Amino acid sequence: MTEAEGESLTRPGDPVWRGEARGFRRWERTAVLGTSDGVWRWAASEVLRWGVKTRSGFSVTPATTVRRGSRPIILAHPFGLSIREPVEVVDVVDTPDRVGFAYRTLAGHPISGEEAFIVHRDGATVLLTIRSLTRPASGQPWRALYPALLVAQSIARRRYVRALRHRASV
Repeated sequence: MTEAEGESLTRPGDPVWRGEARGFRRWERTAVLGTSDGVWRWAASEVLRWGVKTRSGFSVTPATTVRRGSRPIILAHPFGLSIREPVEVVDVVDTPDRVGFAYRTLAGHPISGEEAFIVHRDGATVLLTIRSLTRPASGQPWRALYPALLVAQSIARRRYVRALRHRASV
């Protein structure tokens, strides 16, 4: 990481993502989840309980509320396999109009970087913003598989939005 160890590069508390992270692929997208207080309450609660990951097909152990400094293991389940993704939560934001967190990858994760999931409001509109910094992991076999992992990451990102939008719209 280019900043102090444990400091968030994706800055989930900031409405506008500024700053540079040399050597990383930078990605950010925002999607509308809905427009009611019910959507806000549900999505804000889900994001802080790892729902954006678990509703997208991942497992998170331990399955507790997101806490800064925690080091859960995320398990991806492609093709019936279980791939370990160790992470550390580096930032949590919980305000009346902005809720979310960022985690950085740890040794053994298939990629190196950071990801943030932020549920926020713009007037009555409830939004999900995903921010990501990605580069190849330092070890094999993951480094060689990086191009395929970028495809998997793209699929996962679509699932993240669907996971909160689908339930939120019900």
